[in-house]
Amino acid sequence: MTEKSTIRLNKYIASAGLASRRGADELVQRGKVKINGQLADSPGIQVDPENDHVEVNGQLVQHDKKSKDLYIMLHKTIETVTTAKDPQGRKTVMDLLPPEIVSRRVFPVGRLDFYSEGLLLLTTDGELCNRMTHPKWHLPKIYHVTIRGKLSDKEISIMENGMFLDDKDELLAPVKIKTVSEVGETTKYEMELRQGINRQIRRMFGEYKKTILRLKRIRQGRIELGKLKPGTWRELSEKELSLLKKDLKIN
Repeated sequence: MTEKSTIRLNKYIASAGLASRRGADELVQRGKVKINGQLADSPGIQVDPENDHVEVNGQLVQHDKKSKDLYIMLHKTIETVTTAKDPQGRKTVMDLLPPEIVSRRVFPVGRLDFYSEGLLLLTTDGELCNRMTHPKWHLPKIYHVTIRGKLSDKEISIMENGMFLDDKDELLAPVKIKTVSEVGETTKYEMELRQGINRQIRRMFGEYKKTILRLKRIRQGRIELGKLKPGTWRELSEKELSLLKKDLKIN
């Protein structure tokens, strides 16, 4: 079996609609599951849907290939809401995806605010989404931020060493920041964040009365937006998905 084609036994059983993942765990523990005729001793065993034969209570499990999880990279455009539906009738990220992908019930991993653009991951994999949005597992996120004017050396130093927001009620973790370019009266910075504070970058620059002209996420962990055009999407490659799960300690 190759790593790229395998999934966990409990997920395999759950995707066939026989039980929840927890229920699949219990079936394995009760000795009700066999793989290729051999009793399965762990719900974490890797199964090859193409070649392995899984039996539950003596019945062969038919795996639905369509049920395999999706992992989507989207180049979110500005003035797009990062939700499935918007009560105000605004365009959502789902409007940027084809119906056959939306029908699989993908959901965004985290958020990008209404006027921000760039890399947004969407998936049907709840475990991966929960891991990526949990504070313990926050992967570094890289942004390009273009502002009117420029930051002073002191302001940059404060950001890099941890700054307070909202009248010193909230202390942020240090960020990495470097100047990318200066054009006329604008400056582009590259920022690396490891926190998940709501609208963090806008609030940081707002503390110094700086107007953000463009805010674009270009990388999350080791997943890069690259040359993906605004409003378009693609599935993650096997290599990208492998790196992502490795960084998140997902087997």
